[in-house]
Amino acid sequence: MLYVILTNLLAVVVVLGIMILVHELGHFLAAKYFGVRVEVFSFGFGKRLLGFKKGDTDYRLSLLPLGGYVKMAGETTSDEVTGNPDEFQSKPRWQRFIIAAMGPTMNILLAVVLLTGLFMYRYQKPAYQEGPAVIGFVRPDSPAAAAEFEVGDRIVRIDSLSEPAWGDVELTVASTVERPLVVEIERNGERQTRTLVPRAEGRARLGYAGWSPRMPAKIQAVAPDFPATDAGLMPGDEIVSINGTPILDWPMISEIVRQNEGKPLEIVYRRIGEERTAQITPVLRSVEGETEPRWRIGVDGPQMAMITRRLGFAEALSESLATNKKFALLIFEFVGKIFSQELSPRTLEGPIGIARLSGAAARHSLDALVSLMAAISLNLGIFNLFPIPVLDGGLILLLLIEGVIRRDLSRKVKERITQAGFAFLMLIAVFVIYNDIVKTLPERFDRFFP
Repeated sequence: MLYVILTNLLAVVVVLGIMILVHELGHFLAAKYFGVRVEVFSFGFGKRLLGFKKGDTDYRLSLLPLGGYVKMAGETTSDEVTGNPDEFQSKPRWQRFIIAAMGPTMNILLAVVLLTGLFMYRYQKPAYQEGPAVIGFVRPDSPAAAAEFEVGDRIVRIDSLSEPAWGDVELTVASTVERPLVVEIERNGERQTRTLVPRAEGRARLGYAGWSPRMPAKIQAVAPDFPATDAGLMPGDEIVSINGTPILDWPMISEIVRQNEGKPLEIVYRRIGEERTAQITPVLRSVEGETEPRWRIGVDGPQMAMITRRLGFAEALSESLATNKKFALLIFEFVGKIFSQELSPRTLEGPIGIARLSGAAARHSLDALVSLMAAISLNLGIFNLFPIPVLDGGLILLLLIEGVIRRDLSRKVKERITQAGFAFLMLIAVFVIYNDIVKTLPERFDRFFP
């Protein structure tokens, strides 16, 4: 437990530190280029620990290492403006616009650079995400079961997406709650249309269909002192059928074991290309973290088949741009659906959630951490472009308004707008932290926090 907490803290310091430092570096470079006097460039916040001064700028290391900040002369409404040509407010609006926009731009560029480098080193994704989206399992009492989807159906259209990969199907369902999705399938050579209504599921209240893709049911681990061990099953074995029923996806195994209620099972599995048969009788047993016992044979999975290769620079850059574009559009879609109450605000992650995700990614692999850093950098860049006062997007909006009316707004008006924006951001901060805390509580408390 202590190890998890420490790695979460260290990972979030590194991830957010780099993200915010790169953001502020964008403002710094643009300000220097246009001749704005930069008084402070700080790595971290709070009390100054050490540093040096070069020209007009104090380069410092501060106490709290969660990012950093740039202090430009005459930048805020509370600063005393003397009219010197090196002050922020003395510069033309188009220059101030670029200075404001360079922070988010650097975050978006960082996301592109991180994924490009990662894809050149290792481009990896689950094999089931490529090729046709074929349903391998439909959970009983799920929205997919209610819409009469069946194992083996190939999804040829979902919503406005034609010939989607399974990854596209997952994202579409996750972003849709209690809203009909028109799904066209191919079954036995015929096209049919179904209407799927995903329901909210899980701590984040994302859309849930209750189906999963067709993929080999390979065993990842075999628990000791369980029937599967006694029958000789091993990690890497692929379960082909149970009692004559073909296994097209891992959840089918749990469902068949549950339905047979402890009766003996004939399991056909494949090992190194050779099919073998085992007779296994499930046991009724609970494991750590579960309160109710259930029928088990003692296998964990799936061992997911991965597509792994290295991309050349041009292909890696193209894939990175496509990935970032897809997720940027998804961010806007999620935010829009949260405001229209089509999605729960539980989908948002605050600092505690980011720390948890960062720590988990760091413990998993460097690839996972780099992917998460790219996603957070993209989110940070886009969030800062929202037209909220005190964010870069708010300043950009004010500059556009001043450009249209051809005069600067009064200092008093800007102060009131800034105060309102700050109050709004504080409300958002309180909400996302509350949201993070609620999502860390045991699931039995969910009924107290709708």
